[in-house]
Amino acid sequence: MSAPVVSLPADGLVAVVKRDCPTCELIEPVLAQLAAAGALSVYTQDDPGFPASIAGRLDDTGLDVSHQLGIEIVPTLIRRSGGAETARTFGWDRAEWERVSGAAGLGAGLPALRPGCGALNVEPGRLEDLRIRFGQTGLTARQVSFGDDEDEIEAIFERGWTDGLPVVPPTQKRVLRMLGGTTRDPQEVLGLCPPNLVPLTVEKVAINAVMAGCKPEYLPVVLAAVEAALDPAFSWHGVLATTMFVGPVVVVNGPVRRQIGMNARGNALGQGNRANATIGRALQLVIRNVGGGRPQEVDRATLGNPGKYTYCFAEDEEGSSWEPLSADFGVARGVSAVTVFAGYGLQGVVDQKSRTPESLARSFAESLKVLHNVKLAPACDAMLVVSPEHERTFRAAGWSKARLLEELYRLCEVPIAELVRGAKGIDEGLPATAGGASRNKLRKGGLLIVRAGGGAGMFSGIIGGWTSGGFAGSVPVNREVKS
Repeated sequence: MSAPVVSLPADGLVAVVKRDCPTCELIEPVLAQLAAAGALSVYTQDDPGFPASIAGRLDDTGLDVSHQLGIEIVPTLIRRSGGAETARTFGWDRAEWERVSGAAGLGAGLPALRPGCGALNVEPGRLEDLRIRFGQTGLTARQVSFGDDEDEIEAIFERGWTDGLPVVPPTQKRVLRMLGGTTRDPQEVLGLCPPNLVPLTVEKVAINAVMAGCKPEYLPVVLAAVEAALDPAFSWHGVLATTMFVGPVVVVNGPVRRQIGMNARGNALGQGNRANATIGRALQLVIRNVGGGRPQEVDRATLGNPGKYTYCFAEDEEGSSWEPLSADFGVARGVSAVTVFAGYGLQGVVDQKSRTPESLARSFAESLKVLHNVKLAPACDAMLVVSPEHERTFRAAGWSKARLLEELYRLCEVPIAELVRGAKGIDEGLPATAGGASRNKLRKGGLLIVRAGGGAGMFSGIIGGWTSGGFAGSVPVNREVKS
């Protein structure tokens, strides 16, 4: 499709207006005054009959002229000379209009200043249409055409681009709107996406964010999660290819949580919140559609877990007595960041009786000891999601997060005699030759603590992680959210 040809006067004044703007209606006498002096072209965005006092008004309801001129506010007055713009003003400011026009005594009897209105050509939807029409998308991804009789959603299923649920067809218009959520270059390469090690651009992430159902304002969070997952320490390929249950778990901290309406409270790890659901889903679609990671192919999980559709939530920082998870990675409070953890499922910790931190810490520790298998240590990294009611017990006793972590590591030290093969009648376990008096269930530094959940209910949860030969197969990675 060729770009529209826009013909503009080489010299003189150009004004862009719309009827649905009180300031444009207010300054109609000024437009008539300039038109009477000659060399004024008036383009109207919405009503070809406006302004009625200008006989030579021009129809720009297609908005091609407005787009070409980069109009953001109406009314806008522009002076052109030799085919180029030499001066511009917008809204109504008598001094500025006199400067640009070179005419004195404009708008006698009118107020000196009035703000303008938003131009139609920059409205969401219209702007993307114009960029497509003018060939200004900056998109390089291959476009796929469907037959007239094809249902787009069904066609996407048939091509294997979904996670098993319907996705939003990623039209050029939708992708452009999604890219409006970031200032980053669409062709910026974030890294090589496993397993096929395909260059992963901001544009490709935006395409999958559209498919996942994200809003544009979610895109910076999705990009941060992708960058964290691409870090070699996270081992995204390994997380995908292991026969274990794991997939990326995304925890969001900082002001962006509230800005995009994430859920950190009741049912935080469940369904019902668009930002939580679609951010995590976008990350999973990226590795499937860009990297080529599909179940029963490179994705070799024996069972998997429902979190491989999406596993994303915000930490409930407000009211917490602890530093947020992002602070554990050196991120200052008030800075938005995401942490990506290779985890699975949710193991509930039900303790409605403990009223001391010592008792509750023991409940947490005994629950942690069963991860993977009660006989395995070190077993895996873990994320402990502490509910507000449980956190209140530690707060009342003055326990910091560091104090709780120290106690949990101490309590998770298990005697070797309980871990060797055959102990407790279980063949799984360490070899009989294993040395030392005890082993810790957890890798040092492998336990993360997050506060989230509803205000009622003494129920916390454990998200088990991934291990490889007793060592962390994936290390949690944190990234700040960039605009």
